[in-house]
Amino acid sequence: MRYAYAVQFSAEPEGVTVTAPDIPELVTFGSTLEEALARAPDALVTALSFYTDDGRALPRPRCQGASTIAVPVLIAAKLALHEAMLDQRVTNVELGRRMGQSESAIRRLRDPLHRSHIGHVEAALHTLGMQIVTEIATYEKSAAA
Repeated sequence: MRYAYAVQFSAEPEGVTVTAPDIPELVTFGSTLEEALARAPDALVTALSFYTDDGRALPRPRCQGASTIAVPVLIAAKLALHEAMLDQRVTNVELGRRMGQSESAIRRLRDPLHRSHIGHVEAALHTLGMQIVTEIATYEKSAAA
């Protein structure tokens, strides 16, 4: 899955608000468009962390838009791990058993707000029969400031 979501901008008297139609939890603000865009990736990761914290499926990017915000590579891997565990009905405890890790270590691997090593997330995905495949794409400079 691609973890890139369309965003919308609303001009306010004090600046610019950024929202995402597919993720109602994503709301951020900046005094300028550039500042709002700079804050959008962190707001996206925070909004998606609400889903992982609650053990819920992530929203699928359905909306098309001229401007999209993508999560960093490590976060995408963590979100893929979260989704794979939900799809396969594998708990933190079970994945930890398979990998020789504690439940808390697995919980941290799934947490988008916790710093992890990409190799550890990759190993967890491998345990679930998955691999990371990287795609490099161009973007509109105005949307990815």
